Amino acid sequence: MNEIVQSMMDAHGGLERWNQFSTLSAHLSQGGILWPLKGKAGMLDEVDVTVDLHRQWTSHAPFGATDRRTDVTPGRAAIETAEGRVVAELVEPRASFAGAGLDTPWNDLQLAYFVGYAMWNYLTLPFAFAQPGFEFEQIGDWQENGETWQRLCVRYPTSVATHSNQQTFYVSDEGRLRRHDYDVDINGGTPAVHYFHDYVKAQGIALPTRHLIFVRDPDLGHQLEPLVVSIAVSHLRFA
Repeated sequence: MNEIVQSMMDAHGGLERWNQFSTLSAHLSQGGILWPLKGKAGMLDEVDVTVDLHRQWTSHAPFGATDRRTDVTPGRAAIETAEGRVVAELVEPRASFAGAGLDTPWNDLQLAYFVGYAMWNYLTLPFAFAQPGFEFEQIGDWQENGETWQRLCVRYPTSVATHSNQQTFYVSDEGRLRRHDYDVDINGGTPAVHYFHDYVKAQGIALPTRHLIFVRDPDLGHQLEPLVVSIAVSHLRFA
């Protein structure tokens, strides 16, 4: 295993501990300009999420109504009743974003797909890197806020729904994730910089509980405004 990936997994609680669980559930409090920009203001301000730790599956609830939830995998986005009856579904949802840009509105199924794959990626870091098909390359260190972070370029397998095929992770000396750069392909390739803050331990696994996402500048910096997405994570529970 890549040395930086191993240090990340150790710093976040260890792969052996992670593999003792099947799912992770949490409460999300979300903000930022993205949701009103997509015509979905308020829809996901307060929501619960559950992810499968070992295959890419996510569910958000409530979703648009108190008795609605989502069921999202890389090849399908669905909205269901609380009893599991399918209300609407979109097969191969990624194809529906062809030609979309930053200010293109999303329908509910597109929103379900985006937040489904995105939260799975965020909540399973760095342990998802133990799955087959990931490629890693260490690149030059980065200095920010008086700290020096190692940088790891990660190429994703096509089986994983994610923002972009190639992404960069910034890792502290102790192996904690500090920053994450990517381009949001389904949003016109919007360049993003994603910061991780306020780590807590939940059942032996260390996870960040505050995510702040900004538009990335060409020099890899960013402006504090606009704040594209904010995510506060609470009530973490592994099962």
